[in-house]
Amino acid sequence: MTAHHTEAISDIDLDSDTNLEQAAEKITTVLSKARIEFGQGAESAEQEALWLVLHVCDADNMEEIPWQRKITPEERDFIIECLARRMQSRTPMAYVLQHAWFAGYKFYVDERTLIPRSFLSEWIPEHFSPWIDATKVETVLDLCCGGGCIGIATAIELAHTNVTLSDISADALAVAQINIDHYQLGHRVNTRCGNRFEGIDRKFDLILCNPPYVSDQRMDTLPEEFLAEPETGLRAGADGLDFLRPFLSEARNYLNDRGHVIVEAGSASEAVEAAWPDVPFTWLGTAHDEMVLFMLSAEEFDMHQAKFVQL
Repeated sequence: MTAHHTEAISDIDLDSDTNLEQAAEKITTVLSKARIEFGQGAESAEQEALWLVLHVCDADNMEEIPWQRKITPEERDFIIECLARRMQSRTPMAYVLQHAWFAGYKFYVDERTLIPRSFLSEWIPEHFSPWIDATKVETVLDLCCGGGCIGIATAIELAHTNVTLSDISADALAVAQINIDHYQLGHRVNTRCGNRFEGIDRKFDLILCNPPYVSDQRMDTLPEEFLAEPETGLRAGADGLDFLRPFLSEARNYLNDRGHVIVEAGSASEAVEAAWPDVPFTWLGTAHDEMVLFMLSAEEFDMHQAKFVQL
């Protein structure tokens, strides 16, 4: 541990008179002084501090936290241990605590999968309205599912659907299965292992995909915390489209005639527009950006399929 980190942790005074509200404030101060990066389930030191306090209390939301309760010696030791790991090895807080929140739901996560943070989290609770009539969506594919947060949250919100989770990583699917079991969704959610549509033998009303889209150049500038995540879930070649090119050429084959595809393009959004300038992508706005998620209908695929064909 660097001297800077040792000093920062020693600054935190969590004695027997410290209540949970004070602990959250002190944790925020320590994290703010540390040379660490945020953005993997929490956007600031304050959010990470609250995340840690929620975990200590085994609470699901801030309303459940007994703010004036004094912390126990065991809780103090746990907090110090978590902060040491967070700052010494720059391990993301989600991996330290082995859970993250997505679309209002709690998911198990570890180093086998990306940390849940897709922009789709804003649209799932809205049932993709007004762009999609969710009452007519019966089958959903979550492609590049990782730990399954997108597909599982969709299955919870759209209780009439059957969902397939697919990923190239068997390790990621093992994490997804933990989350399927936690929410007791084995009767409606299944898994498939394969690259893109490998192993998929049916069509869907809705395909959701948060694929790798980080360009090689951008990968070289990622903070250390992000490099702790599986590279296969991030890196996507020179322009960030290595996955999306074949995906778009194949997707229509797995889409029902009235179906839709919604894809997170993230930092590759401009590359998407540049690669297919004549395709009328519908961009779904988020609190972060107006151009990170795009949607295409089966009808639009039919009209523009020739543009997606891989030569």
